[in-house]
Amino acid sequence: MLKAENIVSGYNKVMIVNNVNIKVEKGEMVSIIGRNGVGKSTLMKTLIGLNKTEKGRIYFGNRDITKTKAHFRAQTGIGYVPQGHGVFPLLTVEENLRMGKSINSKKSNDNFEIVYNYFPILKERKKQKAGTMSGGEQAMLSIGRVLIGSPEIILLDEPSEGVQPNIVSQMGEILTKISKELNMTVLIVEQHMGLIQQVSDRGYVMDKGCIIAEITKEQINNSEGIRRYLTI
Repeated sequence: MLKAENIVSGYNKVMIVNNVNIKVEKGEMVSIIGRNGVGKSTLMKTLIGLNKTEKGRIYFGNRDITKTKAHFRAQTGIGYVPQGHGVFPLLTVEENLRMGKSINSKKSNDNFEIVYNYFPILKERKKQKAGTMSGGEQAMLSIGRVLIGSPEIILLDEPSEGVQPNIVSQMGEILTKISKELNMTVLIVEQHMGLIQQVSDRGYVMDKGCIIAEITKEQINNSEGIRRYLTI
């Protein structure tokens, strides 16, 4: 579904991501874990096209998308939820969801009930301004906005940020349900150990801009084992 080969990227002349290789198969939920500042978000921005790929190749299916723009990647089926959720604060929930219709030019969905089925709170709050919602509700809205575009894969960057612990667990249940029921592929950058363990089929560990390990479901469920990758 998505493959990166020897990716190098960064900001101006400072390279943050160095020779990263990852792949995500259809229907998988794969996590990228690591401490703050190791390049996880930079990698996600590179995969969606917000950061230039200086070296290496990125493939979506059989298509080389290395040099394509972010909007093209979105239109061909890559959904992206940025760190901080990225909702439009002055627009209502419903208006935010409508913005998601342009994500996938071939498969955009007018049926908001698909989103409301997984996030009923959004139906209750559909006339509410997004900026007045809690962190957890904004996280749900950002995922729902991507779902409206019927993506083939969703890139989630720190969805638990600013979200209460009990809501994080609920979000994990919903993401797992979406993956199974919609056969949705998910690549998630996360530091919340509980959420990582709840949703991940397998994972990659990142440090200093490099992938230093691939970890199985069993290794992810070993709390002591993965804690050392997440703490200073």
